[in-house]
Amino acid sequence: QVQLVESGGGLVQAGGSLRLSCTASGRAFNSRGMGWFRQVAGKEREFVAAISWSWSGRNTYYADSVKGRFTISADSAKKTVYLQMNSLKPEDTAVYYCAAARWGGNNWYATAEYDYWGQGTQVTVSS
Repeated sequence: QVQLVESGGGLVQAGGSLRLSCTASGRAFNSRGMGWFRQVAGKEREFVAAISWSWSGRNTYYADSVKGRFTISADSAKKTVYLQMNSLKPEDTAVYYCAAARWGGNNWYATAEYDYWGQGTQVTVSS
């Protein structure tokens, strides 16, 4: 079975930074793309960022709300994807989930694109 394990969440003041990590495990793990989503209690899970791999190289995708502040990257050898979050705002407070897609490619912004999910890590930004 494939497992995704997130780490790096915590409490930070507004304007601060955090780096989330997500490591995949499982013998047969192979992914065309991975993403980060976040969810606040009572609201739908929303897209944050994604990274995909293809013959042409890597591509990254960001929600408008985090462009210029967050950066997604990946270390394929370590089967790990990172989310560097800078200039954090109180509205970034949420549980952040890592996700992986075996194939994907139609819409990296949608939860339905992904096959595997992590357990989530809490990020709290104080004002």
